[in-house]
Amino acid sequence: MSLRIGIDIGGTFTDLVAITEDGRVTTHKTASTPRDYGEGIIEGIQALLSREPGPVTDVLHATTVGSNTVLEGKGARTALITTRGFRDILEIRDLRMPVLYDQSWTKPLALVERRLRLEVTEKLRPDGSVAIPLDPASVASAINLLRDEKVESLAICLLHSYANPAHELAVADAVRAALPIVAISVSSEILPEIKEYPRTSTTVINAYVQPVVRAYITALDARLRALGIDAPLQLMQSNGGLASATFAAAAPAHIIESGPAAGVVGGAALARRLNEPGIITFDMGGTTAKAGLVENGEVLRTEAIEVGGGVMAGSRLLVGAGYILKLPAIDLAEVGAGGGSICRLDAGGAPKVGPNSAGADPGPVCYGRGGILPTITDCNLVLGYLDPGGLVGGKLKLDRDAAETAIARDLAGPLSCSAEDAAFGMLRLASATMMRAIRAVSVERGRDPRKFALLAFGGNGPLFAAGIAQELGIERVIVPPLPGVFSAFGLLVADTEHHATQSLRVRLDAADPARIASVLSALKAVGVERLTRDGFSPDRRSFQRAAQARYLGQSSEIEVPLPDGDILPATIATLFGEQHERVYGFRAPPDEPVELIGLSGMARGLPERPRLPERIPPLVADVPSSRRAWFSGDGWIDTPVVDRPGLAAAPRNGPFIVQEYDATCLVPRGMRAEVDSFGNIVMTRSRGSG
Repeated sequence: MSLRIGIDIGGTFTDLVAITEDGRVTTHKTASTPRDYGEGIIEGIQALLSREPGPVTDVLHATTVGSNTVLEGKGARTALITTRGFRDILEIRDLRMPVLYDQSWTKPLALVERRLRLEVTEKLRPDGSVAIPLDPASVASAINLLRDEKVESLAICLLHSYANPAHELAVADAVRAALPIVAISVSSEILPEIKEYPRTSTTVINAYVQPVVRAYITALDARLRALGIDAPLQLMQSNGGLASATFAAAAPAHIIESGPAAGVVGGAALARRLNEPGIITFDMGGTTAKAGLVENGEVLRTEAIEVGGGVMAGSRLLVGAGYILKLPAIDLAEVGAGGGSICRLDAGGAPKVGPNSAGADPGPVCYGRGGILPTITDCNLVLGYLDPGGLVGGKLKLDRDAAETAIARDLAGPLSCSAEDAAFGMLRLASATMMRAIRAVSVERGRDPRKFALLAFGGNGPLFAAGIAQELGIERVIVPPLPGVFSAFGLLVADTEHHATQSLRVRLDAADPARIASVLSALKAVGVERLTRDGFSPDRRSFQRAAQARYLGQSSEIEVPLPDGDILPATIATLFGEQHERVYGFRAPPDEPVELIGLSGMARGLPERPRLPERIPPLVADVPSSRRAWFSGDGWIDTPVVDRPGLAAAPRNGPFIVQEYDATCLVPRGMRAEVDSFGNIVMTRSRGSG
């Protein structure tokens, strides 16, 4: 029986899920290996194949190698060739700051040092016409410096090249002829859009990570071949679609936020199966917690993200800590609150959770691997929510006494309270931090979280979900099957996607409908070509279109989905007004001019048969009948513990604990839980809970 394998690398664990043609699912968790992530992947695949042997048809991978390369400053030696007078655009940026009233804040260093930001003589007008021809002597001078400086990767970003790529392509051809080993990223191929800083930054990021990502993909592919796996390696893109290893190696900017995307994609597939009109995904792992939004079975995307600036708070305004990446990505808010997040007191004695994490090595104190600082996992263990017998089916034993000692020493003692109060207070603080992420993708996007269900997964998400839902007024919490490896499962239900954009700046009341139709047709042709190359027949293709628009005078635009068929400028203006009101709560009068900024298209390759099984049977776990756990208002009580099949046999009211191989679900007082026909745990407010 052939199988498909999904692999998701997290800060603490590497998760693997295999699914056979008939829908049988096998999972495996192994500790991440930060020194060489491929080592943990191969170990996990070998463990999976020993339990579910068979030919592998697909290997699907979500990786953080791109974002980590930027965050750690370990990219290639990169240069930039730009139009004379524009070498400092990476320094000037867009004048955004991530903190207010902090005069000590400094901008992150540019990914390309100034002496490697080279200028050539040329200039295009905004319409693509030539104002100053490209000077070959300036190109030759730049090439000589690239050679002398032993540059590994080059970004080429010339003024207005989105309207006419001729000069950029001429520079690229000259560099390839002289320096064939240098990796080259061309802005008109990566991001043919207006706005010089986002386009330059995106192209530079692609160049900075390209040699690193290409080496990683090549090495992983070779290891898979050594295992006898000839299946194509595909990677999750930041936008939630799959891409071939060849595409990812050539355009790694598209997979920078590969890791967090897979869980939201799995949530969208589950929402379509359950006919849920709206869900908020809540993914809490070992290092961070992430929230996303799914409406009508589609993920909510954003046109730009920041990378290399740490966790993403999700605010539209407080940005600037990292580097802008203007490519479609799933709209995620991320906070530094995970199972490994360190709990501490700051210099003023105030309690803090994260963003620093104990990670996989040494990990929380209770892991017994050398960690000495208390973490969220240590707090959950001390309060009785986690089984001291161990995580991952008992493979990872937990030392409760060591965790309690660390909490008493570093938290309870200085705060003059009990270990239980200190641990519970830290969990409440972590919950408040995670609620920021949920509000960022809902309230800040014009959505009321009370109208959504909360889908909780990750190794720690089900522990916190019910309490967070009660605080936010969310009525239903869904914990999917395989919650601890759900992001890896999301890879198995993802589709191949290709996104393309084209700038087209014009007032809609003066726009030419034929020009709009021509650009949309060209974008579709790009999608057809890429899907054909990927082997998708015409009956297995779908296309979605969108416009980027703003009121005349606004500095930022929003995306407006476009229906099929002929599109008139007035139609775009009307749809823009509706979308603006939904996002911001108001729209301007009908006579207010609307400016079209660009058009985009998404081509999706459809599977031959549904990838989501009809049902995932609950897995039996070896669990105790009860465990002493601490609850606010109740203190220590003997708390029932069940596995998912046990809960499926009979719904029950909290408090109780659902313990599984890959995660633990806490059902507090005031909540009622049952297992639905798909295998999800569904928690709702119990009667009389207010």
